[in-house]
Amino acid sequence: QVQLVESGGGLVQAGGSLRLSCAASGRTVSNFAMGWFRQAPGKEREFVAGLRSLYGNTYYADSVKGRFTISRDNAKNTVYLQMSSLKPEDTGAYYCASGPPRARFGYADDYDYWGQGTQVTVSS
Repeated sequence: QVQLVESGGGLVQAGGSLRLSCAASGRTVSNFAMGWFRQAPGKEREFVAGLRSLYGNTYYADSVKGRFTISRDNAKNTVYLQMSSLKPEDTGAYYCASGPPRARFGYADDYDYWGQGTQVTVSS
């Protein structure tokens, strides 16, 4: 059984930083595509960042490029999202997702496992 457990969310002032973690069990993160999505109240879930399995290529939404970094620790089977220069518009529930190696990062339907989410709130 695959489980993804996010942690690290919280309340932070604009300009601050947070690091989200996604601990996986039942699946080796280095063998699958991993992604982070977020959903703000009243809005659709949107892609934030993705990490390919084989070479570790990374992909980011334009809104977070240069501010967010996705990475993984194979020994801990954990994926991270380092978020810096946070803005109020980054507020939302952040979800970790795992999919087959060829998953299209921007397409939530391509992912087959999701975490329960962790809340990030950025105050102005």
